[in-house]
Amino acid sequence: MRYGFVLDQDRCIGCHACTVACKEENHVPIGVFRTWVKYIEKGQFPNTSRHFGVMRCNHCDAAPCIEICPTRALYRRPDGIVDFNSDRCIGCKSCMQACPYDALYIDPNTNTGAKCNFCAHRIEANLQPACVIVCPTQAIVAGDLDNPSSTASRKVAAEKVSVRKAHKGTQPKVFYVGVEDDVLQPTKLSRQNTYAWAERRDSVETQSEFNPAGARAVYDVAHPAPWGWKIAAYLWTKSIAAGVLLVAAILLGLGSAEKMVNVVSPILALGALALTTLLLVFDLKRPDRFLYLFTKSNFRSWLVLGGYILMAYGLAALLWLLQGVLTARISGVLAVCTAVLAVASACYSALLFAQAKGRDFWQSPMFIWHLLAQALIGGSACLWMAGTVGHAETGLVRRSALILLISVSASFIMILGEIALPHAGEDARLAMRSLTQGRYAARFWILTIILGQLLPVGLSALFLQSVIHSGTAWLGSVAALGGLFSFEYLWVKAGQSVPLS
Repeated sequence: MRYGFVLDQDRCIGCHACTVACKEENHVPIGVFRTWVKYIEKGQFPNTSRHFGVMRCNHCDAAPCIEICPTRALYRRPDGIVDFNSDRCIGCKSCMQACPYDALYIDPNTNTGAKCNFCAHRIEANLQPACVIVCPTQAIVAGDLDNPSSTASRKVAAEKVSVRKAHKGTQPKVFYVGVEDDVLQPTKLSRQNTYAWAERRDSVETQSEFNPAGARAVYDVAHPAPWGWKIAAYLWTKSIAAGVLLVAAILLGLGSAEKMVNVVSPILALGALALTTLLLVFDLKRPDRFLYLFTKSNFRSWLVLGGYILMAYGLAALLWLLQGVLTARISGVLAVCTAVLAVASACYSALLFAQAKGRDFWQSPMFIWHLLAQALIGGSACLWMAGTVGHAETGLVRRSALILLISVSASFIMILGEIALPHAGEDARLAMRSLTQGRYAARFWILTIILGQLLPVGLSALFLQSVIHSGTAWLGSVAALGGLFSFEYLWVKAGQSVPLS
């Protein structure tokens, strides 16, 4: 049994009865939607036409929201309906990033996720979903797609149907009949800041500059970007936390065994790790349920696996500190184990972002290498500053500067590669364009590239050539840390700049 929808857009009159019925039946608050109707217009006056598209959860057979949900709040029922248990939700918003269809939202009354659940309570009572009952033109058909005698199954078999974003591999179970292709492909639409009866309040990039001659979206609902500065700050502090001991392990292998490596480094790492944890908790809509990550774990989610990696790394950092204080030396075994955990702590976020399948921009195979380079940047910059302020031996300071020079140079080359190389899809191309030519371009080129990368490279190179002294050159490490945060913030924002629906 696999319940699904068939939406006949040849019959739809755009009356919003389905939206109203859904809100009433499921007590959906004002401002958020489980189902909604999008209007687009094509052509130029007087030769224009208006088309409708009903948007909702697709109850995918390969639902990425189920995979990424850290507490198994999302699950698939035996009848194929993808349902939601709000009692398990921690409000991490990762499901919103994983869904390619903008189907999930945060309920403002409960601060937990929510979405269309096919009116499962009505299905259990042998009733049709509320939207099906209320539709005046019978444009919405629901039924068992595995039952060849059901109306839904017959329509799918007999008529030309379309699905949204089939290339995502989610196997959606909402089929469209007679729909305009532009309705299902949001990047083809021109988007303005106002609609016929409303103003947009989301943060999606205005697409008119990219597609000025395309069909126009004249009515839609708001879908604000779920992640903001807190996620960027979490990536930043995590880079520092992982990078400090990774660089310390490298310095240890190169012969540096003073207090800066043995004691100061783990203190910096533990402090940054504590900030990372606080940011993670602070970003949750239900921070009181944070421990659900460990008590109701979904081990397919990299949010959960990452949490365990950070715990293991924190334990290793604590052991490093104790050994450094008690024995004034760090064993090779502990250094290697800590370095491995540091790399895992830095890089697991690439796998988490890869599970956010709604955002093509974050699917870059180079992102894991970006994170590793950023950890080396954060760690070497902090140790360079600490070594300069703490009057550490010259060799440690110079080696930290050399690691910073190499890691920033590698990061710069990778960023240029990301810009120059072909992108996986139109969404990724538009997101990169927003970063390099659109709303984020000025901050990207000035803060990230010039001040955050070229300046640190220049200052560290001059310092290593003894052209300038450390008292001036270490400002390059401050610029590198600032550029690192700028990159994290803009990367997160640009990835969400392209509309999903």
